[in-house]
Amino acid sequence: MELVLRGHSFRYECENLCRLFFPYSPVRVTEDAVSGEAGVSTCIQPTGEGYVYTVRARWEGRSCTLTQTLPAADEYGMTELLYRALREISGISPAWGMLTGIHPIKLLRQYCTEQGDVAGQETFRSRYHVSEAKTQLAMATLRAQRPFTEALRPEDFSLYIGIPFCPSRCSYCSFVSQSVAQAKKLMEPYFQRLLEELARTGEIARDLGLRLISVYVGGGTPTTLTAEQLKRLCTAVGEVFDMGDCTEFTVEAGRPDTIDREKLMALRSAGVTRVSINPQSLSDEVLRAIGRRHTAQEVLDAFALAREVGFGEINCDLIVGLPKDTLQGFQRSLDGVIGLGAENVTVHALALKRSANLITEGGDLTLHGQRAEVEAMVEYAAKRLAEEGYAPYYLYRQSRTAGNLENTGWAKPGTVCAYNIHSTDECVTVLACGAGGVTKLKDPYADRLERIFNFKYPFEYLSRNRELMERKEGIRRFYEQLRQRLH
Repeated sequence: MELVLRGHSFRYECENLCRLFFPYSPVRVTEDAVSGEAGVSTCIQPTGEGYVYTVRARWEGRSCTLTQTLPAADEYGMTELLYRALREISGISPAWGMLTGIHPIKLLRQYCTEQGDVAGQETFRSRYHVSEAKTQLAMATLRAQRPFTEALRPEDFSLYIGIPFCPSRCSYCSFVSQSVAQAKKLMEPYFQRLLEELARTGEIARDLGLRLISVYVGGGTPTTLTAEQLKRLCTAVGEVFDMGDCTEFTVEAGRPDTIDREKLMALRSAGVTRVSINPQSLSDEVLRAIGRRHTAQEVLDAFALAREVGFGEINCDLIVGLPKDTLQGFQRSLDGVIGLGAENVTVHALALKRSANLITEGGDLTLHGQRAEVEAMVEYAAKRLAEEGYAPYYLYRQSRTAGNLENTGWAKPGTVCAYNIHSTDECVTVLACGAGGVTKLKDPYADRLERIFNFKYPFEYLSRNRELMERKEGIRRFYEQLRQRLH
């Protein structure tokens, strides 16, 4: 698809809208006229009466031209007109309207804070063409988050620890993770460097008087580590950070083919309060199609073992839009997870990035493209989970998702994972350790966020460790500048 930009500089926003409707059609940005059968021309021209906006769009034999005159040249005027043109030529009305951002709840919170819940909710719905159902989902999520966001103190932070190794790479995955077979020799050196980074981060947090409120160990698959390494890691967190105000400690056990009794007991004895056991599907056929080297029965066995060891809060992830899956198959998977009694269930819409094997190896994208069936899966999940007493408490969106839908975490009363709110809503500082981690420094007095990026790949994390440690000083500078500004 060609995207022509004339008289304005809203490239990023216009590109994202094109990808929203046509996620697998590469966008070529140009200032020339649309030359092919598929393309969009956008233009803003000044006149004596203001600015004339024009959008011409063409796709598979359908075309439309929309114009409007506004008093100023602005981003919303251009993107809203483009959205209406793309909706007309595609025949698609996205449930989230013209929203392309990752954090719709942050936007809704802003409107509700400024205008009150009723008016803020209506602005969110009407300004961005969001469906009534998604508006209600967003509002329910916002209400569930308020007790957690309103209790935050300026000195609070969460800790994220990344373990970028997996037993094998799932075909849909685009995260920076490496299979154990490929990177086994890196695991112990990586682990040692990670302990050093944790110690440095803990020292900085103590010096600044920061208060740790939640810990999350993610990946990759953290349980690719040995039981001894897992215990050392969790024990180290307790040694270098003050855990007195920490209310939760989560570890993604993730893949059942990495879970055994020894590892679960090591986590439990080290103070971990919550684990994730993520089937993605309870269909063996679907699991094979996505490159998972375990069966549905192994998921059930791992869940039972975690209960036996004493974990009272377990999360299970499911994905809608997976290859070989069907609406009936997804319904069986969700009903199976509910039947296990999982306290938290996260329903993800499949998001395929360019680096995923399903893209690079020409895999089966059939279901991912079947918008109606994917939407039916999400609707079924929302209905069933609500019936079973779960409520939505965090929500975020990704580009190139099945049906342009969302990822939603559902929790039974009293089992909300605060870290998921902190991370997805960006309402509090998150200090990150490990390859691929991103520290997010939140100004508690303003809508300002600074990021410090760790190196993505394990070998780079090891070879550039000194530079990484120097970057950690950015945490200290951020808080010292904040305090100088306040005084």
